[in-house]
Order: sequence, then C-alpha cells, then structure tokens
Amino acid sequence: MKLTLSLLFVFLAYTVIAVPIDEAAINKNHLDEPTRDFPEGDREDIDLDLDGEVDEELLQGIAERNLYLLFTRRNPASAQTLVINNAETIRTSNFNPNHPTVVIAHGWLSNQNTGINSLIRDAYLGKGETNVIVLDWMRLAISNYVTAVRGVPAVGQGLGQFIRYLISVTGARYEDIHLVGFSLGAHLVGNAGRELLGRVARITGLDPAGPLWVLNANRLRPSDARYVEVIHTNGAYTGLGIGMSIGHADFYPNGGSFQPGCLTYICDHNRAWELFAATVSYNHLIGRQCSNSVQINLNTCRGDTYPMGNDELHKFGLGEFRVNTDRRYPF
Repeated sequence: MKLTLSLLFVFLAYTVIAVPIDEAAINKNHLDEPTRDFPEGDREDIDLDLDGEVDEELLQGIAERNLYLLFTRRNPASAQTLVINNAETIRTSNFNPNHPTVVIAHGWLSNQNTGINSLIRDAYLGKGETNVIVLDWMRLAISNYVTAVRGVPAVGQGLGQFIRYLISVTGARYEDIHLVGFSLGAHLVGNAGRELLGRVARITGLDPAGPLWVLNANRLRPSDARYVEVIHTNGAYTGLGIGMSIGHADFYPNGGSFQPGCLTYICDHNRAWELFAATVSYNHLIGRQCSNSVQINLNTCRGDTYPMGNDELHKFGLGEFRVNTDRRYPF
C-alpha cells in the first residue's frame, strides 16, 4: 500500500499562505548536502511505501551512527560533538550538569540541519541556560519508511545509553532531562526513555508518526518518562501523525488533524514543532480539557485549562486538551 501525498492534496480546503519548510518535505539528495539550505519545493513527492523492503544490512549497528551535537549559550550556533564512551569529548565541552538538558530528535528524511533543530534550540537558548543536544540519526532517517520504522527502537536505545553515559561522566540528573521528538523521532525518544526505565523528567512527542505505529509495541507511551506530553497536529485518518492519545496529556491544536494556514499534510505535521518552539518562548497556548473526541472535534471542551508545551521540566497533567491557535508564528 502506498500513501502518496500528492493524492491527498484534494482533501485539503485551506486558504493558501506560505507553507513552512523542513522535515519530511526534504528529499534525500538535499540531505546529502549538510550545509545546503533546504528548498521549499518537492513536498508533494513524499511516498510512504508501507509494503517496502526492509534494508536489514543498514540496520546492523545503526545506533552506533548516532551523532550528538551540543549547543549552549557559550556556543549557540557552533556544535560540539559528544561521543559515547569518550569522556574527554564531554569533559572538555560546554556541557553544564547544573543546567537542564534538552535532547531534540528530528523526523524521517531529516538531519541536524532541518528547521526543527534550530527553531527549538534557539527558543531554549533565548529563554535561559540550557544544554541543548541535537540527535542526528540521518543514516537511518534517509532510508525508506519501513526500514526507518524498524530501526527506530535501536536508535532510541542508543540514545538512552548515551544519556546514561553522559550522566555517569558529568553527574547530571535524570530529573533535569527533557527529550523532544518529532514524528518518528517521537517514538525514538520514547524508546530512549524506556531504556532509562522512565526516569527522565519529561518527554514531548511532536505529532508522533502514525503509519505502522498504531498497533506497534515500540511506540511512545506514558511509562517512558515521569511525564509524557503529546501534541497532535495531523492525526487525520489519512494523516501523517497518530490520532490516538498516547501520553499522560495529549493536546489537539485546532482539533488535531488540520492546521489553519496549511495547504498540505506536511505543513499540518510540521506545525507541531513550530507550536512547541513558540510555547517555549512565550508559554501562551492554553488547552481546555475535553471529555471525548466529539468535544475535541467540535471545539466544545469545557474542562480545566492547562498550558501546552513550554520548557517546564516538572509539569504534570492528565487527559485530552484542545488548543485553538492562530495561523502564523507565534500562533
């Protein structure tokens, strides 16, 4: 079965404005040029071949190819590479165990240079002292979709092992660590949290991938961290995100399927990390708790209010929430 985004175009009935660039919109040729700016085109050509052939050879030792890039206020734009089992790379870096640590995991067909990383990184460093670690798992991410899905647990476990090593070298604390993942990256950080027995303070899943994940035992779940928050922006029946609630608190901006100002499913999907970055800076998007999916869809939720996203390490909420946003950043 193939899900081709160009065929989905007819289902969208939005007013046309500029569509955000990045993440799944980027093709493999561009990913092979890590210093190149990513173009706006080609986003209609993404093809999810759910019956594709798994590249078993690529999966061998795939977690060893993870790249961990540290940014702090001392090096806000020039990364320092941290290497597992190489304490010197960590001790000589700007990593400060007294500051909170945020790890960002991109999605499919992406790498360290795609927009999710810089937007969220800059939001955190603009807010306060933070260790921002960008996980580049490009070698798996640029493979076909079914291979990427198969390899996500191993890459996530590798991230968990890296965090454990980082803590052993620096004395950092699990309760100061926040894992943020987009699309396939959301399930990836879930597996990292599972490797760490759910001890990290928080996981935020940004529109976790839907295809091949609804019944997948390796998907993100509440036990993966002390608090798991999920932001759903393209959970439509034929969308790219998972529509079901899978965290402690699940937020459904504008109903959780289609986003104002978006013309494509990729725009809806990417909106999750744009919204999250905005909440880190402004903490201004407030959800209203809902009793059921009908209230979410009809915008009739009347429960308690609760903030979506933000940089709070020790927040905790339960339930489903609808958030209404504007169409342009900061929404």
